[in-house]
Amino acid sequence: MNVYAISDLHLSTNSEKPMDVFGGNWEGHFEKIKKDWLEKVQNDDIVLIAGDISWAMKLPDALKDLELLADLPGKKVFIRGNHDYWWNGITKLRDLAPNDSFVFLQTDSVKIGSFVIVGSRGWTSPGSPDYTEQDQKLYLRESERFKLAFLDAEKQQKEGDKLIAMIHYPPFNLKREDSNFTTLFEEKKVDKVVFGHLHGSVFFPLLSEKNGIEYHLTSCDKTGFRLVKIY
Repeated sequence: MNVYAISDLHLSTNSEKPMDVFGGNWEGHFEKIKKDWLEKVQNDDIVLIAGDISWAMKLPDALKDLELLADLPGKKVFIRGNHDYWWNGITKLRDLAPNDSFVFLQTDSVKIGSFVIVGSRGWTSPGSPDYTEQDQKLYLRESERFKLAFLDAEKQQKEGDKLIAMIHYPPFNLKREDSNFTTLFEEKKVDKVVFGHLHGSVFFPLLSEKNGIEYHLTSCDKTGFRLVKIY
């Protein structure tokens, strides 16, 4: 069983927001992702998708985007991104998932094989450009949501299991300073963290290490529209 990750797919089956307006490299971006996916992923593998899945505003339209992934191999684990406005009500979303290969995390966890995966959206961390008082409120709220996710994970994790955290926003600022998120990840002995959100010319390494934890940036344009192998 391999674990792959990618984020920020920004699918737009029924949206008037094609991603190629953000640069020629985005032209036909989903076909690039699909080709790489089919070359790498087997049915018993896991694919982590760390938010910003669809441009849709409402769930019925987002489900049409999710259908693009339905026949692709692997167990697909999703968290919400800041643009996933259609993600409103986790129970309904889980009930309407295209098939049983879809797992949606919202301040909780899932165990697949020897991997326990926790996930929540997160938020901009202190020390980031333009960090405001409003960001502080959301940052603290998201920190509490991650604590709930880890409480759920503790019920499932056995000795020898690998613990993976999914967060949409970078869990630290561009200087990689400590945050509530990184402190919690270290406290809970997370093995690896997957995040996205960053695009374009913003420089950030695809793989970094902080206090023994690997952090993988998986925004699809940053990875050349290829899945990143995490395990």
